[in-house]
Amino acid sequence: MRILLLSLCCFTVLSLNAQVGGLFTYEFLNFAPSARISALGGTHIAVVDEDINMASTNPASLNPLMHQQLSFSHAFHPGGIGYGYASGGYHHENWNTTFHGGIRYVNYGDFDLTNTLGQIEGDFKAAEYAVTIGAGRELAERLRGGVNLRFISSQLESYNSIGLVADLSLLYQDTAKNFIITFVARNAGRQLSTFREDNIEPLPFEIQAGLSKRLKYLPFQFSIVYRYLDRWNILYDDPNTTENTLIFGDIETERSNTAIWFDNFARHFVFNGELFIGKQENFRVRFGYSHLLRKELSLDEYRSLAGFTFGAGIRINRFRLDYGRSTFHLGGGVNQLSISTNIKEFK
Repeated sequence: MRILLLSLCCFTVLSLNAQVGGLFTYEFLNFAPSARISALGGTHIAVVDEDINMASTNPASLNPLMHQQLSFSHAFHPGGIGYGYASGGYHHENWNTTFHGGIRYVNYGDFDLTNTLGQIEGDFKAAEYAVTIGAGRELAERLRGGVNLRFISSQLESYNSIGLVADLSLLYQDTAKNFIITFVARNAGRQLSTFREDNIEPLPFEIQAGLSKRLKYLPFQFSIVYRYLDRWNILYDDPNTTENTLIFGDIETERSNTAIWFDNFARHFVFNGELFIGKQENFRVRFGYSHLLRKELSLDEYRSLAGFTFGAGIRINRFRLDYGRSTFHLGGGVNQLSISTNIKEFK
């Protein structure tokens, strides 16, 4: 436990020169790699089981149960955009280390190529890819560690960029109490080549902390993830926006400093839960909530499910099928499907 706390202190002193609330390059790295993670709020790091997709978000979760696991996921985004992730795992007994590899992709579709007068002169495509290799192992009793290396390629019309990032993580697991706590530093790196000359852009680096607990007398596991340990202010408030209350009608009011503090604090959290059904737990129901997505994507004039996620998973013979849905705005949400299996079951 002392090693875990010391590593957290080391993580929190890392810095990143980026604008809070601004745009980062390679934002597709924050897309949920699987339907399960999508259904659990889009961010899930505090779990250790056979799901090889978890290694993409937390390499310390790599364990022998992931040996020869294969998985493929694809998400159907509005506007014809599609993204997905394919991964596999391998456990080396002599090294007592579990490895994994994965390919993440996003296809933004076809676009019209126009000149300065708006006249169409052709078309172009935009796509981004990331190849990940990682390893994780037990460092001490109840303590696991892991690292991912990720090579990124981005092609947006005639603009190209490549980058290299890494994930570092530690995970503490108490199997007797069904309790997990973990810390992850994600996407630490830089662009190796830029879209424009001498224009290095910030990457979506962040430090996360997560904990999960499986209840003793109920087949239910809940998790809480705290995002952006490396920076406090993640608010984006439009200075031209004012808030009205129903009590005072048209009288414009401003939020107090206390309300702003609690709003910013809540945006750091992602809450989720997973219910296991059946003797073999072959059917699972999932839900999640991200206050950050709720506040950034909802509309004041309309009610919506922005920020809420849900899904389910079922095991049929040798395969596990998962479905996840994330609601972004009134215009629609993202449906994601995953299929996974283990090669050993076909031998």
